[in-house]
Amino acid sequence: MTIASTFRHFDELQPFNDRQHRLECIAVTAETADVMTFVFKADKPGWFRYLPGQFVTLELPVGPEPVMRTYTLSSTPSRPFTVAVTVKAQAGSIGTRWMFENLKPGMSLKAFGPLGDFTFARHPGEKYLFVSAGSGITPMMSMTRWMADCAPLSDVAFLTCARTPGDILFRSELESLSANMPNLSLGFVVEGHQPRDGWHGLRGRIDIEKLKLLCPDFRDRTVFCCGPEPFMRGVKGALEANGFDMGRYHEESFQPAAPEPVVLPEGEPGAPAAIVSFSLAGKDVACAPGQTILQVARAHGVRIGAACEGGICGTCRVMKLSGEVEMNHNGGILDDEIEEGYILACCSRPLGAVTVEV
Repeated sequence: MTIASTFRHFDELQPFNDRQHRLECIAVTAETADVMTFVFKADKPGWFRYLPGQFVTLELPVGPEPVMRTYTLSSTPSRPFTVAVTVKAQAGSIGTRWMFENLKPGMSLKAFGPLGDFTFARHPGEKYLFVSAGSGITPMMSMTRWMADCAPLSDVAFLTCARTPGDILFRSELESLSANMPNLSLGFVVEGHQPRDGWHGLRGRIDIEKLKLLCPDFRDRTVFCCGPEPFMRGVKGALEANGFDMGRYHEESFQPAAPEPVVLPEGEPGAPAAIVSFSLAGKDVACAPGQTILQVARAHGVRIGAACEGGICGTCRVMKLSGEVEMNHNGGILDDEIEEGYILACCSRPLGAVTVEV
């Protein structure tokens, strides 16, 4: 097969659908010693439809049971034939470490999404302040790359923090983008450096004084913040203490919710427990009041993949064949999916007998 034979016009292709496609890895790039970018295409001819700043959840075959890990897309939907995630291997990480050591071009993975509300498309403003630390830069890169392609006059103050100058992700690209985006201002802050780094910028941790120096009009901007939880708490606290309208503050976090304890029904007097039927597993089991579909499944050996367990990532999406549930999600499922009959098992509680396709 020649390269020319693979050419397709855009209108001949269908968008990526996580129920019909897998992601095929086509490139791997080492960004720093502990950060890598993985680029994917759909395993069948197609393109990717998503909002800048959204995320995907990958199913990673790390052992007998796969694990689910959620990553923000660092790529831009203005270049829709591939998507990319830029990931950092934390101490003790399992899924990301597997990617570093095993994921190579030609391999494919199951993926869920893209999903998420952390995007200027959902929170519009006249001008923006992007504040990030470490790999929290990825949604900011997705949004800035889109702006560079589609709205180069966008007014963005882009501040990012790193341990050392060598740990600043995408520094060269950002400096290149700023040459063609007259209203893009860059601010880099590092915790420390060596003489050989030749660093003459700001040092230490982000605080209100550095924020005022790098972005004097921060109170007039819509803020997007992403990074480790302590970092985001610090930024949020500094803004709150200095008169910022927190209705224009948005942050991204994939901190998983602690799973609620599984309580098996004991047949106590009163209203009978709901019955949850798992059609593919062939099990009809009792559900105690307040239990979620996911908790019931785990208690009875029925596997439903889950990552965030907070209604964010969409990994535990299952088809509800009958019955009613109370579902309190956090953006991890689309309205048209709900209309089709899908629910998120982690945040759906039966209101009576329910049958799910698991």
